[in-house]
Amino acid sequence: MPEESPLLHDDAVYRTLLESTKAIPWKIDWATMKFAYIGPQIEPLLGWRADSWVSVEDWAMRMHPEDREYVVNFCVSQSQAGVDHEADYRALTKDNGYVWIRDVVHVVRKENGEVDALIGFMFDITERKKTEEQLLSLQKELEVLSFKDGLTHIANRRRFDTNVELEWQRACDEGQPLSLLLLDVDFFKQYNDLYGHTQGDKCLVEIAQTLSLALDGPRDLVARYGGEEFVVLLPDADAGTARKVAERCQRLIQNKAIVHALSPHDRRVTASIGAGTVVPNDRLTLGGFITAVDEQLYLAKNHGRNRIEHVSS
Repeated sequence: MPEESPLLHDDAVYRTLLESTKAIPWKIDWATMKFAYIGPQIEPLLGWRADSWVSVEDWAMRMHPEDREYVVNFCVSQSQAGVDHEADYRALTKDNGYVWIRDVVHVVRKENGEVDALIGFMFDITERKKTEEQLLSLQKELEVLSFKDGLTHIANRRRFDTNVELEWQRACDEGQPLSLLLLDVDFFKQYNDLYGHTQGDKCLVEIAQTLSLALDGPRDLVARYGGEEFVVLLPDADAGTARKVAERCQRLIQNKAIVHALSPHDRRVTASIGAGTVVPNDRLTLGGFITAVDEQLYLAKNHGRNRIEHVSS
């Protein structure tokens, strides 16, 4: 006759079924906090012999230190409350590695309602966790890419749209100024026609990197707005600060001295900038503000390019 199992009451059929699965069955006596049973599958998974699992102390100490406190406290509190529960944690292996475990716990009660025992199954979810981590990493990578311009690697239009809405609302709530610069690379079509699109792309990358150097504020943002247009978002910046940043952008671009044989401005790549500053109120809209700044950019281009036009309200 097989040895009697406190968990299975000497039912050889069910014992065979349980011990042939990948899930690891176990039982803990609540009064003594000792293991009444643990499946033999535990040894090939973690390396610890089944008879070495004596008490809940063995279970706790064979758990990753970073998971131990939370998981133990959670499982004890749920068990005391008589609530079935489950927990994911890293179980330490005998050779100092770890395996991700999902412990599914059922609380067995006496007739008077007191906790009698805990019965559960341990599942190896290591591969699932690896997949989840890979998916999470991929999701984060995609989130970053979705807000980054593929050519210049600065923020893209989507990132700008998200940030400017947040900063507009913040400025409304706090009564603070908000400034915006719209910048267009002068005679860029002619540059592309003369030097080719590959060199044109390289020019845009250099402009993007240069504009990034002009920012000061912790929430300042430079983004590619589309084509050869860039936008600079300046939260909390008044008109004077916006003007200084715009002048700095122009100066840094001029210092790059990118040759443009068809430009009338010293045969160098230059930029036209439309700037705007506003303290938002109920009479203004974000769309109206951006349009006003865009109009300043067109003024700068119509007045000879390589200049700054600014509007404030």
